[in-house]
Amino acid sequence: MKNKDWRGKVVNKEVISDGQGISIAVLFLSGTSTILVMALCAKGDFWIAIILAVLLGLIMSFVLTKLNHQFPGKNLYDIHEICYGKFLGKIISFLYMYFLFEEGIAVFSNTKQFITETSILETPQIITIIPLALLCVWAVKSGIEVIGRWAKLFIILFVIVVTCMSILLLPKIELSNMEPILYNGVKPVLEGTLMAFAFPFGEIIILAFVFENFQTKKSPKKIYVWGLILAGIIAMNNSVITVLFLGIDISTTSYFPVFHAAAGIDVGEFIQRLEVFTVLIGVLGAFLKNSILLLCVCKGIGKIFNILDYKLFSLPVVLMMLIGSEVYHPSRMDFIYWNTYVWSYYAVLFEALPILLLVIAKIKKNRQ
Repeated sequence: MKNKDWRGKVVNKEVISDGQGISIAVLFLSGTSTILVMALCAKGDFWIAIILAVLLGLIMSFVLTKLNHQFPGKNLYDIHEICYGKFLGKIISFLYMYFLFEEGIAVFSNTKQFITETSILETPQIITIIPLALLCVWAVKSGIEVIGRWAKLFIILFVIVVTCMSILLLPKIELSNMEPILYNGVKPVLEGTLMAFAFPFGEIIILAFVFENFQTKKSPKKIYVWGLILAGIIAMNNSVITVLFLGIDISTTSYFPVFHAAAGIDVGEFIQRLEVFTVLIGVLGAFLKNSILLLCVCKGIGKIFNILDYKLFSLPVVLMMLIGSEVYHPSRMDFIYWNTYVWSYYAVLFEALPILLLVIAKIKKNRQ
């Protein structure tokens, strides 16, 4: 698709297919979350919190769809300047850019801690994610179409691994590990809903920074809605199977409960040690997620400072993310505390702000 950039030059804009978009959405939302159990602060009612969080995510999906219909060919950075004005729009875009940069740091921190604490304990954490970071730079330079083709291919492996592990754990689950509904009251469910919306389902809005051009007018709705629903099914499946196998207490106290659940797979002393596959899907999900986050940050820099070739910033930005992962989250306990008691609360504000953006867009449209 041909379009004009801010200099008036004609450039080719990348168009993703529905299948590529859905694959990116599923891997982005559920890739890194498959190594964790969602909404455990709700205890045995975590599954209710996940359902509510998915419903909130669907609301945001419809908001993004409406924005795309009103501003075709525009991403959220562009829409900020259209609706808020150039000055305020750039300020809001800068705040989002930092939010996305911080999320990239968190994904790198989570990935390196997961790899070292489950597989290679003696290896310095930073060493484990340098190859992953360089791959993310390559993905950004290749563009969203290449990322989409990669996602469409590897989502097959992702679904196969998740499905096989769930089936193999079924004979060992204990239904008694699920507490009675609302045993601890409504408040923990609301807290769990907030946590599960902040990560991962509210993060559906991040994709709107890189998804600009679609195949048809119906594509945004298909990608956002079906991507979220499928990611919700995968997250629910992993969380329920893990809790039914480990129990709520062990799942709550374990840093990586899904990994420990997979370690319990033992079929006739023949099928064993399948926890290595959780590392595989965790790394695949981290690669996709940080590629998208890195692309978002680079696009933000280009938009704010009116720089055409934003991909030039991919290497410097990823190096800053790596340094930030060492400074921001030096330990696993620090990472969990930050995400539980700080990040989740202000992340919800960023993830819900497109609702205000849609209201302002509707008002401007009615005035015109």
